[in-house]
Amino acid sequence: MKLTASFILLFCTAPILAQTTSSPAKPATTAAKPATTTTAHKPAGSMPVVPGVPHMLYSLRYIDTKIGTGPLVDASKPKIFTVHYTGWLAADGKKFDSSVDRGQPISFAYGAHRVIPGWDTGFQGMHVGGKRRLFIPYQLAYGELGRPPVIPAKANLIFDVELVGMADPPPTPPAAPAKPASTPAPAAQPTAPPHPEK
Repeated sequence: MKLTASFILLFCTAPILAQTTSSPAKPATTAAKPATTTTAHKPAGSMPVVPGVPHMLYSLRYIDTKIGTGPLVDASKPKIFTVHYTGWLAADGKKFDSSVDRGQPISFAYGAHRVIPGWDTGFQGMHVGGKRRLFIPYQLAYGELGRPPVIPAKANLIFDVELVGMADPPPTPPAAPAKPASTPAPAAQPTAPPHPEK
């Protein structure tokens, strides 16, 4: 499936509006100052007002393509997820990996930092059996370096994921019993002096 640039745009910018005011004409030798726009964030409650324009850093976005009917993901509890996925490079729509093509889903501990950060948070709110398209900025994927030659530097990624299953992690095996301390060999007993001959 070929994706258009407008569909995969991960960042947005707010237009800056110039303010115009009427003022008397100034002499030609005076340089005009550029117009600036400032706004203020007005929070509720007793939080103080902060002047300025909010800027977006980066964020993960998603589209639910199928709502599952199984249990709901609860990020507060450790779980093992079984997932089918297909990954594309957002820049050109090139497929770089797919468990679906291999016919073998993968399993991982959700939230345990064993997968890219976008996957560690991208399943929140899903139900087992659900499908979702994840739009993952490079900061939540493989970072500035990427994973050459497959994932270029600063590559934004798109994943179609299906949450096939969710299970409790296996119980932690009991700690191995401590080995008993080796008993030291008994100290050599002094030899009794020979009896004097009679």
